[in-house]
Amino acid sequence: MENRMKKLARLKTRRAIRVRKRLRGTGTTPRLCVVKTNAHLLVQLIDDDKGYTLANVSTLGKEYKGTEFCKKSKTSARQLGTCIAEKAKELKIESVIFDRGKSKYHGVLAELADAARAAGLKF
Repeated sequence: MENRMKKLARLKTRRAIRVRKRLRGTGTTPRLCVVKTNAHLLVQLIDDDKGYTLANVSTLGKEYKGTEFCKKSKTSARQLGTCIAEKAKELKIESVIFDRGKSKYHGVLAELADAARAAGLKF
């Protein structure tokens, strides 16, 4: 069992490196980085040229405490996608580069991406 877990961890690390080696966010088209944990979702707009985060939203935030959006689910992913798109519009950002990291593009991540696209982000 231990060898199987080590193999899965190694494969996830390789996938993250493969995905991120081609992605680079700038001030006009930042990187939309999504981190998925066992219980929560975290979304950030990152400018890699200057090295700082432009905007972020997560299920750990104050505005989602005590609501149905305080844990990882498709409904909370939809809410986070629309919220990050609104924050991007406030910063006058229209297009982003989607960074899924080590996670596969399905389920919660696909729901978040579709909601961000529906709210006006292009990627």
